[in-house]
Amino acid sequence: MSSAPRRPGRVKQAATVVFAFAASVGFVAVNVVDPSGATASSGFAAAGDRFGGEQVQAVDVGGDYAIDVAHESYIVEKKPEPEPAAAAVGWAPPAISPDPGSAQAYGATAVAARGWPSTEFDCLVALWNKESGWRVNAYNASSGAYGIPQALPGSKMATAGADWETNAATQIEWGLGYIQGRYGTPCGAWAHSSSVGWY
Repeated sequence: MSSAPRRPGRVKQAATVVFAFAASVGFVAVNVVDPSGATASSGFAAAGDRFGGEQVQAVDVGGDYAIDVAHESYIVEKKPEPEPAAAAVGWAPPAISPDPGSAQAYGATAVAARGWPSTEFDCLVALWNKESGWRVNAYNASSGAYGIPQALPGSKMATAGADWETNAATQIEWGLGYIQGRYGTPCGAWAHSSSVGWY
């Protein structure tokens, strides 16, 4: 029984599929099995070293997706959407006249009420001069940060009072609570801001 002659197009197509599959396997082997570029002889015993001691390493593949890579598998997930800045949802700062002097006077009292020395108030003055100039309606349109402490988003300050948009005392109380919880003291927050540019 004679066999039908092979068509050159089918052979070429099969070769292309085999090549694509081999290239895909090679890519996965290089980037998943050994993303550090180390030789294959290092094996999985060194997986902790490749992943910095972590079981999973996040790999940003650009666009809307990221890959979580473990030493035995990987998961592709859509990145979470960032919270829209206040400007994106139509919010605008209220048109009020700030009073930085009165705000600082309240800040001095609030710092003393927490039992912090006057040196902590000096750090707070430096920090919030840099952030907002002690203006109750200071607004960063690009990030959405708002108020004397530059809360991001500003609506976080609602936990200290419904008048967070216009009341310096509400903003200062929220800001001092944030500083205490995250940095311990205003000088701790000021040191961090001086080092990296934000707090």
